[in-house]
Amino acid sequence: MASKPVTVGDLIHRVASSCLSNRLPCNYTIRDSVDSDLDEDDDPFADFADAVSSSDKCRRSPSAAEAEVEGEEEEEEEKLKIWEEGQQEERKVAAAKGAERARDAEALMAEVFDAVSGVRRAYAALQGAHCPWDPDKMRAADAAVVAELRHLARLRDRFRRSAAAGHIPRPNPSAPPLREAVAPYEAALDDLQRQLQSKQAEVDGLKEKLAAAASRRNGRHHPSKQNGPGGAPTAELFTTCAEQARAATRAFAGHLLHLMRAAGVDVAAATRSLTKIPVPSPQLAKHALEAHVTRSLLGGFEHESFYLDGSLSSLLDPAAFRRERYAQFRDMRGMEPAELLGVLPTCAFGRYAATKFASLLPPRVEEAILGDGEHRRVVNGGTHPRTPFYGEFLRAAKAVWMLHLLAFALEPPPSHFEAGRGAEFHPEYMESVAGGAPPRACAGMVVGFAVAPGFRLGNGAVVRARVYLVPRGGRP
Repeated sequence: MASKPVTVGDLIHRVASSCLSNRLPCNYTIRDSVDSDLDEDDDPFADFADAVSSSDKCRRSPSAAEAEVEGEEEEEEEKLKIWEEGQQEERKVAAAKGAERARDAEALMAEVFDAVSGVRRAYAALQGAHCPWDPDKMRAADAAVVAELRHLARLRDRFRRSAAAGHIPRPNPSAPPLREAVAPYEAALDDLQRQLQSKQAEVDGLKEKLAAAASRRNGRHHPSKQNGPGGAPTAELFTTCAEQARAATRAFAGHLLHLMRAAGVDVAAATRSLTKIPVPSPQLAKHALEAHVTRSLLGGFEHESFYLDGSLSSLLDPAAFRRERYAQFRDMRGMEPAELLGVLPTCAFGRYAATKFASLLPPRVEEAILGDGEHRRVVNGGTHPRTPFYGEFLRAAKAVWMLHLLAFALEPPPSHFEAGRGAEFHPEYMESVAGGAPPRACAGMVVGFAVAPGFRLGNGAVVRARVYLVPRGGRP
């Protein structure tokens, strides 16, 4: 068997195995010469030792930092506590000074009130010494008044010195003046007053509507008391219808005034433009509007058709014409005007209402109050609006139309008259719109403007004209 050749690797392997299997002797040490040959920088474990020491330092450093931070926080808390205690002391001192100033001010005001009361007592004693005349008492009272006034002067000087020394706080110059502080409340008060006036006008209008409705109801329920024998018209019936017509026109004027205020227009300027009457107050505006409504609705009252056509039926057959007029009066008395015009929009009453509405409200006034000219467009188109405002107008127009029918049903027809501006007041022919004023209170007054015309009936009865009175030489 051929032997395997021995290589250098086999020899190295054998030597290494022998060294590992045989341990060195216990007394074997490395020589110092060998140690001296090794450089400290070449120690393979040097970096590991440095890393371990630095790690220990890192583990120890957070504890020291935390201790340092805690110390700083405690120091800050101590400083904050000291500062808060100082602030509390300052507040206590300021509160004590403020309380002392308040006590000084209260004491001074009490002395001022006592001094003012003393002045009043001394002045009352001085007045008492005049009647009956007593020179000794007058001298004593005069000396007392002077003494009290001097005491007030000393209190004034004391107040000024205290304010200068800071014992009494001075008024803040940056505070708003009293007028500026009160201005919002004055504006709110004015607004409430305007609302109150508007509500009052609305209430007055509703009262007048209620009175007109009650009059119409009484006329319907008791026609026999107003009609003559055989159902003929009477002067008493005409007087009742005249009062109903005035109540209806007054209610519509109040409604018109309410709409003006609700629309925010200048009531005085709008009324002056509409009526050509100077209007300095809301109450006068109401009467001026009533005069304008009455004048517009009664324009042409003396003609049998309000000059809507050229009819002369009253001249051709007067008796038949009177019977026809009274029959129309009775037929129309219980009808609602809106229902009638809904069926017959172009009847005689419909033409009258359309004509009077156009003359009552000019286009610009209608747009300012109602917001547009829709009412005029509908009326010009041959129909009648179904709105609350136009319904109020129709009630007033119907009352005047009924009065006109009854006037031409009477024999002879009543004549109407109107008081001119500046005319003397005659209580037998005129009544003041103020209402309830005794004749003596109206003495020396003259007519400022006529509100409603009066009527003289065939039996001598008179329906007095309504006038607005002013002092002689004055203006409405």
